[in-house]
Amino acid sequence: MSGFGLAGPPPAPSIPGWTHVRTGKVRDLYTNDKDEILLVASDRVSAFDWVMPSTIPGKGAVLTQLSLFWFELLEDIVPNHVISLDVPAIVEDRAVIVQPLEMFEIECVARGYLTGSGWSEYQNNRVICGNSLPEGLLDGSKLPETIFTPATKADVGDHDINIDFDTAAKNIGASEAQELKELTITLYDTASDFAKDRGIILADTKFEFGRNALGEIVLGDEALTPDSSRFWEFSTWIPGGSQASFDKQFLRDYLIASGWDRNSPPPLLPQEIIEKTAARYEEAYYRLTGSKF
Repeated sequence: MSGFGLAGPPPAPSIPGWTHVRTGKVRDLYTNDKDEILLVASDRVSAFDWVMPSTIPGKGAVLTQLSLFWFELLEDIVPNHVISLDVPAIVEDRAVIVQPLEMFEIECVARGYLTGSGWSEYQNNRVICGNSLPEGLLDGSKLPETIFTPATKADVGDHDINIDFDTAAKNIGASEAQELKELTITLYDTASDFAKDRGIILADTKFEFGRNALGEIVLGDEALTPDSSRFWEFSTWIPGGSQASFDKQFLRDYLIASGWDRNSPPPLLPQEIIEKTAARYEEAYYRLTGSKF
């Protein structure tokens, strides 16, 4: 089953001096004769492991610029993969030139609040990815401490699968898993404190790491965007249900209410949903950075 909508993967634009390598759910990757990578964030949006047939105008630029903001803020904790912002004009503001990395084959997820697949797991046995939690928590509750809940990486159209720490250690090595766990939690806690000062709860987020040519662990892909994180409005946060958010949850809620079965290609999005989703992404950028997009 394809993870793309009705027309399948869109053709990647031709960029002089760069060779197209791969099209993902949101990003297009190119390479050049210097072994550099041009990472381009499109306006595509995915939900429930499907890429929607409708795009969200400006989304790619928001993802790129917000990632750059976080990369700079967190670079004292871990280096990132960015080499240059001198990108071709056709992808200005929504692309970066990055170093190639040998990526670790796990998604590094940190959770500070109970929601999403974590909430579903918690209801079964009070355990999330091997992390035992106390009784009595609600959907949206703050966790006693940040937990590391890794997941497998899935191809487009497949589901990421939550795993425990021991499985992650078997997949990538015990010392590497421990280092990524510590990095993930430190990055999350630092970003969470920063966001809360700006009236936003960072409920959870995922990071991707790799090793560069020198063998150093480097933060890659994106960082702390509405695509990779759940951002909630702090002033209205009440555990026990869905929260006012600045991320894809608005789109997910619409799709659930639309009657779409999540097994067949997704429907076109109404203009109102497109505009409101774009507004949430831009509001997240403004609230976190202090700058209008």
